[in-house]
Amino acid sequence: MKHKILHILFFLFILIIPLLSIGQNPTRVKLIKANKARYDASLGKDIQRLIGNVILKHDSTYLYCDSAYLYEATNSFEGFGNVQIKASDTLNIYSDHLDYDGNTKMAELKNNVKLIDNRATLYTDHLWYNRNTKIAYYLTGGKIVDSSNVLTSQKGYYYTELNEAYFKNNVELENPDYIMLTDTMLYHTETEVSYFFGPTTITSDENLIYCENGWYDTQNNKSRFSRNAYMITKEQKLVGDSLYYDRALNFGKAYKNVMLQDTVQNMVVYGEYGEFERGAGHAFITDSAMAVLVDKQDSLFLHSDTLFIHFDQDDQVEYMKGFYKTKFYRHDMQGKCDSMIYSFTDSTIFLYHDPVIWSTENQLTADSIRIAMANNRVDTLALLGNAFIISMDDTLARNTYNQIKGKVMVGYFRNNQLSKITVNGNAETVYYIREDNGGLLGINVAYSSDMKITLENNEVVGIVYIKQPDAKTYAPGTLPEELKRLKNFRWLDADRPRKKADIFKE
Repeated sequence: MKHKILHILFFLFILIIPLLSIGQNPTRVKLIKANKARYDASLGKDIQRLIGNVILKHDSTYLYCDSAYLYEATNSFEGFGNVQIKASDTLNIYSDHLDYDGNTKMAELKNNVKLIDNRATLYTDHLWYNRNTKIAYYLTGGKIVDSSNVLTSQKGYYYTELNEAYFKNNVELENPDYIMLTDTMLYHTETEVSYFFGPTTITSDENLIYCENGWYDTQNNKSRFSRNAYMITKEQKLVGDSLYYDRALNFGKAYKNVMLQDTVQNMVVYGEYGEFERGAGHAFITDSAMAVLVDKQDSLFLHSDTLFIHFDQDDQVEYMKGFYKTKFYRHDMQGKCDSMIYSFTDSTIFLYHDPVIWSTENQLTADSIRIAMANNRVDTLALLGNAFIISMDDTLARNTYNQIKGKVMVGYFRNNQLSKITVNGNAETVYYIREDNGGLLGINVAYSSDMKITLENNEVVGIVYIKQPDAKTYAPGTLPEELKRLKNFRWLDADRPRKKADIFKE
């Protein structure tokens, strides 16, 4: 609404300016030269016909044409053939026909109109030029050509002293590197910066950009876009309240409500600030950053303070890194760590610095964790260094836990559930043996160099001890207190994200 009001005021200004000079004492249009000059009664009183190499002068401006009618009573004239207005040392206007009013200093030019200054050339078939305001405008189509751009529109207003042009309706800026289409534009012919105030698209071989407000520095290939702004490449779409883009460096910034969508990996990344350096092949998003790995059945929601994305030479996502306070949620698996890497080339996730994963009833921790995915499902899970798996045994008492510990563990999944676990090095277990009705039969405490554990429906159905086994089963109530918890036991259920919004909780 605000822009519509400004446009109306602008057009009223264009219409009123010529009227402001009528009340002033106008100077007379003077004849400087003509091959022939005569009065013809048939043309009317005070009308002089001028033929051949006509030169007229008004104030300091010289006007040229092949022939003319000079209307002395109205202080105006009509010029025909090879018309030229020499407005200044740097500004000349040419046409086939001219109507000039010496009282208002308005010139109306028709047919093959060309306005030339030291910055650009304007072409149209119908142009008005106001010598008071130094504004030239057309309403029926025209174009401006400068050193690197061709700009066309239905309506155009050229402020010759300010080196600015205002364009309206079907505006197109054609550059060797891109084509810009918009509804309303202000263009500076000296700096070659364009400002647009309506729906705008910029199309190039690299991308398509859309916005409804912004500017583009065509000399330096730098730009800023806002209002429903987005950028689309072959594989990605970038959205933000405000976008900055340097085409020469292939570098961009996005501010507020940032979204990066990758159609190849079916991933969407959100945040409040992002930087994208396509030439170097990387990007990052921070401030409430969240990545969504979209899946029809169960999408993964991941949050970190900062998410880094690396692209390969074909502009496809190769891997993503999450730094600091990383947390993720999926219906069948949740986790947290300080930092992580998601490799899209082999569908592998690496968790570092105090990682923990929750899978149904199981809590898994280690110095680092590697998750191998297949068809967007967990295939294998490796716990590397101080591996520990805990599950609650008695959900009512909440004080008895089944535990598996070792140097390295590998968990194998079937239908998103743990089906087998191998433990390598210093394997230890504490396991509560129960009847089908839930009654406690005993507690098994075992030590071995290596173990293989089989599970069904997240319950242990078999343990094979490999190398130097030492196992003992304690009757209910006889297990020593110091054996109830293996060394470095930590139950971290309070940190577990129960829904996707919990990934932002500290």
